[in-house]
Amino acid sequence: MPAVSRVARAVALTSLASAAWLLIPASAYADKTPPPGGGIGSSGDSTPDGTISATAGGVRYEPSKIDTGDSVGPVTVVGNWTPPGCWYVPTYTAEQFKAHVEPIWSADSTGSQWDNQQRDTYVNGHPYTNFNLDKADKGYWWDSYVNPSYPPGWDTCNKPYFWVDKGAPPPADVREAVTPEVLAKLAYARIRVPSTKVTLKPDGATKVNLPTWAWLDKTDFHPVSVTASVPVLNISATTTATPVSLKLEPGTGDATVFPATGECPINADGSIGTPYEAGNADKTPPCGVTYLRATSTTPYTLKATVTWKIHWTGTGTPGGDLPDGTFGQDQQVTVQEIQAVNR
Repeated sequence: MPAVSRVARAVALTSLASAAWLLIPASAYADKTPPPGGGIGSSGDSTPDGTISATAGGVRYEPSKIDTGDSVGPVTVVGNWTPPGCWYVPTYTAEQFKAHVEPIWSADSTGSQWDNQQRDTYVNGHPYTNFNLDKADKGYWWDSYVNPSYPPGWDTCNKPYFWVDKGAPPPADVREAVTPEVLAKLAYARIRVPSTKVTLKPDGATKVNLPTWAWLDKTDFHPVSVTASVPVLNISATTTATPVSLKLEPGTGDATVFPATGECPINADGSIGTPYEAGNADKTPPCGVTYLRATSTTPYTLKATVTWKIHWTGTGTPGGDLPDGTFGQDQQVTVQEIQAVNR
């Protein structure tokens, strides 16, 4: 069976379990069931401070603790960037590899010709002998993992299982071998940030032609990071999302936003915007909106979107920037006419 068919077969066997594992939110990382075929370091645990970690796709993830508030979610990448479609990592010791493949060959589900070719490759010395059991403490068997969202390039990791000695680089033709940069990109997909419900003042329904102040408290937003690592290779990368601005979209063309761009920058103390104070009803807010027309039966949908700057650092490298991400939330706003008093 060609290598690409092995990938397709693996996808068919593991797509349900692996997809669920890799796409679960950070709050559920304590699940201790690794994907099928788990080998080196497959585990999940929680530290005393609430930091949760798990191993999936051959990579160990440790997200920072998140004060969830109402909800958390993944950022939406700005642009057309996608995480790696597939990657190779050290997956099995010699003993684990033997235990993994022998039942497959014995099941008669892959065909005797392919099974015999596999035995010839990994047992009979062409080129490996007896699963490399005589080198059990000197290296690992590497395998490929597929991103369950199947982005472009998911099917390019079609090289069969291969052995790499400890301290040696993977074969030169394995372009998708795990590196700190690959880990950083995988960590990006695991980042979960808090919701973006802004505080709006004055209290009560918004009034036509009166500014509504909007802000996010500094305690609500702080950098969020995920560290991805391959312990047996002693490599890791930490990808950090830092909030940089809030964009307001009032939900109607009959409105004026402040500032005019709708982009409210983050303040030096980590807050966004300025809290409303009594007496400021007629003042222009540094971050806010003025509605020019009242709502009827349907409120306006105000969308508040925080932009997060994404940066990574890794083993042996200062890292760099990855594309920004955004995470937004809708809020319903009722706008009333100012009632005149007749005397």
